[in-house]
Amino acid sequence: MALVPYEEGGGWAARQLHSPSATFHFASRTIRLQQDWRRLGVAAVVWDAAVVLCAYLEMEGIDLRDRSVIELGAGTGLLGIVVTLLATKEPAGVGALHSRCRAHVTITDREAALEFLESNVQANLPPELRPRAVVKELTWGKDLDNFPPGAFDFVLGADIVYLEETFVELLQTLEHLCSERTVILLSCRIRYERDLKFLKMLRERFSVSEVHYDSSKDVHIYKAQRGSRKDDF
Repeated sequence: MALVPYEEGGGWAARQLHSPSATFHFASRTIRLQQDWRRLGVAAVVWDAAVVLCAYLEMEGIDLRDRSVIELGAGTGLLGIVVTLLATKEPAGVGALHSRCRAHVTITDREAALEFLESNVQANLPPELRPRAVVKELTWGKDLDNFPPGAFDFVLGADIVYLEETFVELLQTLEHLCSERTVILLSCRIRYERDLKFLKMLRERFSVSEVHYDSSKDVHIYKAQRGSRKDDF
């Protein structure tokens, strides 16, 4: 979400962050994303947490068809693009799914990142799927009336928990977007004590469980729902 400098080691990892592009393969498609660390910082590079959450959604076969999904702090757009592709992917032996599927994906970030985000989304979705994904400004805690309260089946975020000064606004945003049925999936690397503080704050308002851990990338995926609900996907 925040367009601020961020340090993530050096060597190979640093070269990846500063590369002008990154390529991935999800949902039977090759996704080529532009990156621009120099201009937009953390909002314009692909973080491991996004890659891990994309892989989790695909490997677990989570059914996103006919679901309303919103991504917070989308950055390069990888997660939102993959969700759109997965939500409209036809299962084997099923024809004409695109005509029946009503999945809708809202991909959000702050205003300064929107043009960059939109260009990646448009470049990586086939024309027939572009109407299913909308890029929209969302600064946490502000102008939340622009988003219908409790209207989303899934709220997704990848590596959006790292600035303590945004925690209250992020929680406020999650509460606004979620109904009793909404599933929140947050993918993150626990780097600092403050990250654990956010999880504690989240648990005060939602039922939270860890559903996946990628040891190779040290990335956790947490599932949260209102109250004591622990629905399956």
